[in-house]
This record gives sequence, structure tokens and C-alpha cells, in this order.
Amino acid sequence: MNKLSELEAILFVVGDEGIQLEELSYLLEITTASVYPLIQELNHSYETNQTRGLQILEVGNQFILTTKKEFAPLLTRYAQSPMSNRLSKAAVETLAIIAYKQPITRIEVEQIRGVKSSGSIQRLTALQLIKEQGRVDGPGRAILYGTTDYFMDYFGLKSMNDLPDIKEMEKELSDEMPKDLFFDRFKNESLQSENEGDE
Repeated sequence: MNKLSELEAILFVVGDEGIQLEELSYLLEITTASVYPLIQELNHSYETNQTRGLQILEVGNQFILTTKKEFAPLLTRYAQSPMSNRLSKAAVETLAIIAYKQPITRIEVEQIRGVKSSGSIQRLTALQLIKEQGRVDGPGRAILYGTTDYFMDYFGLKSMNDLPDIKEMEKELSDEMPKDLFFDRFKNESLQSENEGDE
């Protein structure tokens, strides 16, 4: 494993949020002055190799691994393909969080879900169900995501007020489930033990 492959792995994982030189320096355990030439070297390998579909973009002070612009028609066909329209459970969860909490960053989505969500966010963006709605003021300038007009049309919503009420859904779920599953199970096991003891 070398620094170039480590850099590529980090850029892939952070997704379209991008990452700053300082954070790359910390993660790769090299000086910031050494990181930039590495980025240029990796990007040059993408640009000169016709079999690679990736490139590195510098946006502000963020570095983002993305696809080359000549693949835009192909990726548009993919996003519009009937075979790609099915959303995974992870993508549906991510979309629901963004719909109810927007505008929201990827990190905030991941804090709610408890797992990485960059893949789901990229998929939802490709399907035009979500889009960038600005950036957070502060370090990193993280992207804020929100739903699109296509999302509204796709789900037949006239406004965000048409979304199901979360509090009502939570109440319905709590009414359907025992208040304390552990207590109920423990109580049943205790009664069974007592009955067996009586025998």
C-alpha cells in the first residue's frame, strides 16, 4: 500500500463532500506540502489513461473525486434507466431523512442513520431526487442537501406539508408495540418458572 492508493481510497470514501489538504495531510501522515504533488500525480494518471473514467476536481479548498465530463451522457442514461429506478433500503432511509430534515449535510444524515451514506446520496443525486441547496458556513463548507421538484412530482406531493406526519407515525408504531418488550418477556419467563415450580 502506497500513499497514492491511500489518497485514492480517501477521496473515494468522502464522495462529493470533498476533503481539504489539511485533513488529507493528517490522514496520510505527511506534510501538506507533500499532499498537493500527490493529488497532481494521481490526477495526471487519470487524465493520461484512457481506460480510467475518473478525475480529481479542486473546488474552493476541497478536492473531489468525480467522473470525467465525457461520461455525462452515459451517466444520464444510467440515471434514467428503468432498471436503475429501484431504490435500496439505504437510499430510501437517506431520502426520508433528507426530506424531513432538509437542508441537511451528509455528516448529519450519517449521524441519524449510524452508517456511511455517501453512496446513497450520490445515487439520489444522480436520480435527481435530491440536490445541493447551498453550503454550511464554517470549516469545510459542507454541502447542504434538499429534495427537488422531481422528488415532489415522483411522490405526487403538492408541498412538503403533504409528507406523512412523523409524530403520528411514531404514535401508531408505539401503539402497535408493547411499551417494554424486555419487561414483558421477563415477566412471561418468570410466570412460566413459577408455574413449573408449582408442579
